[in-house]
Order: sequence, then C-alpha cells, then structure tokens
Amino acid sequence: MGAEGEEAMSNSFGRSGSAHILVFPYPAQGHMLPLLDLTHQLLIRGLTITILVTPKNLPFLNPLLSQHPPSSIQTLVFPFPSHPSLPPGVENVKDIGNHGNPIIISALSSLTEPITNWFQSHPSPPIAIISDFFLGWTHHLASQLGIPRVSFYSSGAFVSSVLITLSHKMGSLKQPFLSLPNLPNSPSFALDHLPSMLRLFKESDPDWACVKDGFIANSFSWGSVFNTFDALEQIYLRHWQREMGHPRVWAVGPLMNLDSAGPSPTDRGGPSSVPSDAVLTWLGGCPDGSVLFVCFGSQFSPGKPQVEAIAAGLEGSGVRFIWSVKLSDSGPLADECGEILTGLEDRVAGRGLIIRGWAPQVPILNHRAVGGFLTHCGWNSVVEGITAGVLLLAWPLQADQFVNARLLVEDLNAAIRVAEGINAVPDSVEFARTISESLSVTRPERVRAMELRSGALAAVEQGGSSFRDLDRLVKDLYPLGRNSGELRDDEKKE
Repeated sequence: MGAEGEEAMSNSFGRSGSAHILVFPYPAQGHMLPLLDLTHQLLIRGLTITILVTPKNLPFLNPLLSQHPPSSIQTLVFPFPSHPSLPPGVENVKDIGNHGNPIIISALSSLTEPITNWFQSHPSPPIAIISDFFLGWTHHLASQLGIPRVSFYSSGAFVSSVLITLSHKMGSLKQPFLSLPNLPNSPSFALDHLPSMLRLFKESDPDWACVKDGFIANSFSWGSVFNTFDALEQIYLRHWQREMGHPRVWAVGPLMNLDSAGPSPTDRGGPSSVPSDAVLTWLGGCPDGSVLFVCFGSQFSPGKPQVEAIAAGLEGSGVRFIWSVKLSDSGPLADECGEILTGLEDRVAGRGLIIRGWAPQVPILNHRAVGGFLTHCGWNSVVEGITAGVLLLAWPLQADQFVNARLLVEDLNAAIRVAEGINAVPDSVEFARTISESLSVTRPERVRAMELRSGALAAVEQGGSSFRDLDRLVKDLYPLGRNSGELRDDEKKE
C-alpha cells in the first residue's frame, strides 16, 4: 500500500455522521473523468470518499483533490498488479490501446486481497463501493465484504442495455445480424457494430472469462449510475429499472455541466501543439455557428487514407474548422500524415486550425462560433456535443460507438451519419457537401440537437431530473451505514 493508502486508514479520516464510500475508477480517460465528476458531486453533498488508483493514475486526481479537504477525500494507492501480457509500466488504456482492456480488467482483479485487507483493518470502512462497470468483479468483492456495490456507467443506458442483454452470449455471437426485440424500439445490429467487448471474446482465455463474469455481475449490482439524462435516454433508463427489478437507477448527467462542476475542462488535457487560450482566441474571431470541430477521441490515430479523406472534405467544404488529430508518434506513417496536415494548413490558412494532440473539447463545443462536431461517437463526446447543441456528424469507429450512433441518428434524429468504421474512406466530394450543409441552423437534426440541449441544461438545474437523482443517490447511500454487513437476500444474489 502506498503512503496515501496508509493515510486513508488514519483515525482522523471521515467527517462526523458522513457516509464513507470507496470509489474505484477504471483507468481509461473516458471512464475516469466522468466518475471523478460524480465523485465531486458526492463530496459537495457531504459524503466522505476514498478513491482507489494505481500510482501512474494518481495525477488524474490532482484537480479534484485540490478542491476538497483531506477530511473528506483520501486516496488509496496500490501498485498496478503485474500481468504476463501487459508491458511493464502500463497502467492506463491510453498506454496500450483498447485491445488491452481485457488484460487490464483481469490484472486489476488481483487487487481483491489488498482491498480486503485494507477494508478489514480500517477503523471506519466504506459502507458501499462505487466502481466502473468494467470492474464488474468488484461486485463479488463487495458481497464478500458485506456491503453493496453501485455500478457506474460511463456509457449510456442504451448501449449498457445491449451489453447486459448479450453478456451471457459472449462467445456464441456468430450470426452476421442480430435483433434485440426485448429492448425498446427493437433495435437490430450488424455483428460488426456490436460493442467490441462482446465481439472479441476469446473462449478459454482467463482474461476474457474475467470480463464476461464481470459484465454478468453488473446485472446484480445494488444500484446503477449513468452519465446521461432523461431527455436523452428516458426510455432505456426505464427499461433498465424494469430489468434490474428495483428503482436504484440514477441518471445524473451531463456531469460536466452541473453547477459547482469539478475540474475545469482546460485542466484535463495532455500535450498539444496549440495552447488552449490560443484556440479560444482564434474562435473569438469567427462568426457565430460557422466552425466545425473535428475530433475522434484520445485512442484513435487515423491512417493515411482517413487523413487524406478528412483533409479533402474540410478543404472542399469551404467551412471554418478546428481539427484535433492524434497521430502515430513516429515512423513513415506519421511523417506522411504530417505532410498532409501541413499542406492543408498552407492551403486554408486563416480558415482552419489543426491541433496535433489534445484540444479543450468542452470549451470549444460550447463556444458561440462552433455549429458542428465531426465525432467518433464515444459517449463522453456524444453527451458533450448534445449539451452544446451542435449538429453531430457521426463517424463511429469501434467499441460502443456504432450503438451510440444508432441512438443519435435513428432514435433521436439529432445526427447525420457520414461514415462507419476505422478503415472507412468517405467520398471526398460527398463528404465536403455534407460538411458544408451541416452548419445550417434550420436543418432538422440541428433543431433536434438544440431541443436536447435544453433538456440537458434543465436536467442539471436545481430541481431538474439529474439534480434530483444525485440527491436521491446520496439519500439512498446514507442509511447503509446503519445496516453495514446486513444486505438483504435480494441484494446478495449473483
């Protein structure tokens, strides 16, 4: 245990009468940041938090820790467990890519014993665990400790419903097309468009067995928290409640837009070729709604055909744009893509801004000059784009992104699909035309996006649906301290 873990065990820890919760994020940026935002909201509502991380993920907590006194939040730092398939020093998905998820999930399950030892020796142990849905094995841990576990879903209720419906079938999903008649709207998906964790399952692989068991265990959690809101996914939230058989389902998003939000969006970034203030200054010189923001998340490095297609579309469209692009670190591909970007910059000087590396996505999307967002449809980007009221151009790549795109395009009519898949290369002429037309404020999809934005902002206002669910979550957690170790039979089922 690290020094921070020892500190968390001190007798001085904990506010009088406060419920003590153990929070366990999954080490991937898209998972960690929303759970840290939730943690901030729990802290300002009076809960006491111990947050578990490994050493290299500790810096992610700094903005949160700086806002709260040690009496309300402590860190529990364990060494990242070794794994034969994991390169030394890897502690976060960004260091290995999405294909490393099963290995990281399996490796982290080795923390069961040190967590148990910490819990049993703590003078005032947690009354509940809130952990990421990728850490489903913590349900078994919580059962052994005699406390409830709450699953935190950094994804939406729709894709989570797809996951929980098909988790038992991991390894047997062979048909090229699947229908899910038990879900609202009876969605259908090509096999290649299902979440990667369902499709890539490897039979007889112990890492994948841990993943499957964890996803199934999520269905027995004492409660479920989603970074979503009623106006976006009410039908799937109600479905989730029916499937769980209890009302402990809390939609608390968009977490980034809550009053007293946690760390500033500009405090969340990484290396970038353009400082955040320079980006916002550039936007300040653009007319309202005239800029398209292009970003495919922190995991995707586009290949040369994709860089060429996006560059041709942006140049041919005639629109202003900001393109945040993550390139391979080195090698011929990085050099070739770099030359394409440099050539584009020269030809559209003043009209386009290319950021190599991280961009302050939330401030950009909410700037008055931005009217559209070309996105991979990762859930955080979906929520941030919808909340900003911009038109989404959907290009799903992997993971849960195809399901999210279906929600946006088919269910909500709030986005336009422009391409699908990592290897897709859209026609440059058609792509440019779609981009040029996307910024019209009269497009039905843009109108719908603005309606959803109103729903998002209303949800997080005092008295709104997400604000109420946050208060309800805290109210539901507090009594657990009086009944520690006495879970009802229906809360122990596995």
